[in-house]
Amino acid sequence: MKIIFLTLVDIRDVEAHGIYTDLMRKFRDEGHDVVIVSPRERRTGEATRLFDDHGVRILAVKTLNIQKTNIVEKGIGTLLLERQFCKAIQKHLGQEQFDLILYSTPPITFSGVIKWLKKHSPKAVSYLMLKDIFPQNAVDMGMFSEKSLFYKYFRNQEVELYKLSDYIGCMSPANVQFLLRHNPYIDPATVGLAPNSIDLPEADEVRSERWHQQADAVSSGSDTSESSPAPSASASEPNSQFSILNSQLRQKYALPLGKPIFVYGGNLGRPQGIGFMLECMERVKDRGDCHFLIVGSGTEYPKIQEWMEREKPSNITLFARLPKDDYERLVAACDAGLIFLDHRFTIPNFPSRLLSYLACSLPVVVASDPNCDMGPIAEEAGFGRFCESNDSAAFARIIDDLTSQPEKMKEMGRKGLAFLKEHYLTEHTYNQICEQIRLMDNG
Repeated sequence: MKIIFLTLVDIRDVEAHGIYTDLMRKFRDEGHDVVIVSPRERRTGEATRLFDDHGVRILAVKTLNIQKTNIVEKGIGTLLLERQFCKAIQKHLGQEQFDLILYSTPPITFSGVIKWLKKHSPKAVSYLMLKDIFPQNAVDMGMFSEKSLFYKYFRNQEVELYKLSDYIGCMSPANVQFLLRHNPYIDPATVGLAPNSIDLPEADEVRSERWHQQADAVSSGSDTSESSPAPSASASEPNSQFSILNSQLRQKYALPLGKPIFVYGGNLGRPQGIGFMLECMERVKDRGDCHFLIVGSGTEYPKIQEWMEREKPSNITLFARLPKDDYERLVAACDAGLIFLDHRFTIPNFPSRLLSYLACSLPVVVASDPNCDMGPIAEEAGFGRFCESNDSAAFARIIDDLTSQPEKMKEMGRKGLAFLKEHYLTEHTYNQICEQIRLMDNG
C-alpha cells in the first residue's frame, strides 16, 4: 500500500522511539510505501521540504508556532494548519495516489485535507486514530462552555472529521463507548480499538551489551543517549548489568538506593490535575520508607516548584523535562509509575506514558476521573492500582500497601510487561488497521 500519515508531531527521525514512528516503521518494514506529513514550527526557521529518512519520506510543512506558545498564535496557527498542509501536499505529492490516509487527533481541523486526498485518491481508505476528543476536553477543563461559539465551531469540525473517516481506531473500550454514545450517526462497525502501542527494545543479548555501555557512561558522567536506547523491557529481571546501571543512575540523580521510588513523568498541565497531585504529595511528604520523583514540564510546573520550595520535602524530587533517553533510563531505575488525570474529565483519556512504565516492568498507580478505564484495566490485569483523583486518602493507602509489599510490586510489574506484550505492541495496532482495511475491501 501507499500510505500518507498526517500528524501534529514534529517527526525528524523515523528511527526514533515513539508511538507514531514505531508504527510508521512497521508499515515500512512490511513493504509499504510511507509518507509522513509533519509540521515545522516558525521558531525552527525551516522551510517546507520533502526528504527521505531511512526509507520513509517526510514532508515537513512550515507552520506558525502551535505548541508552547501564546494562545493567540496557537489559535491562529491551528486554524491555518489545514491550508498549509493541503498546499504542501498538492505541491510536493499532488501527482501521487494513496491507498491509506492515516491521521490522528489532535487536530480536528484536517477535514479539508482529508477531503482533497479522498477526492484525489478515490479508492483510498481514510483512518482516524482518535487520540484526543476535542472540544469536549476543553469544556471539561473550563476553557469554554458548550454554549460558546468556540465550542460550536470546533464541534462542527469534529463531526465533519468523523464523517469523513471510513474507520476510527480508539485507544480503549471506554473511548469506543464514549464516541458512539455522543455521535449516534457513526456506524459502530467502523469503530474499533487501535491503542497506543510501541516497539520493545532489542533482544536481551544486545540490550545487555548496551547496559554495560550505559553504566560506564553514567559512572563517568558522559551521555550515550543518541546511540543507546533505554533498557526498558527488562527492568525487573535479575540482571547484574541492569542492577549496576540502576544504582549508578540513582546516585547520579541523588535518589535513594534502598527505597522504592514512585515516578511521575510527562506533562504537568491542567489535564493532569496538579492540585490533586499536590494534595497527594502533602499526604506522603513525611514518609521515610519511599521516595517520589516528578519529571516533566508544562503550565503547572511553577506551581509544583513553588510548593517544593515552600514545603522542602526530603522524600520528593522534582526535575524539569529531561532528554527522552535520559528520562527512559531514569524511569527504568524506579519501582512504580504514577498517572494523574483531572477529576473533571468526562472523556476517557488513556495517557501514552503508561507504555513507558509497562515496558520497564513497573506497576502503575492510576489516579483519574471515573470515566477513564485505565485504572480498572490495570486492576483487572493485575499490573496496577486505581483511585479517583479526588480522594488523596485512597492514594495514600495504595502507597502504604505497595510499599509494604515489594515482592507484590515486582509481580505486578511482570504482569504489566506481559500485558504490554499481549496488547500494546506496534504489531497489534498495525494488524488491526490492516484487518479493517481488508474487511472494507471484501465488503
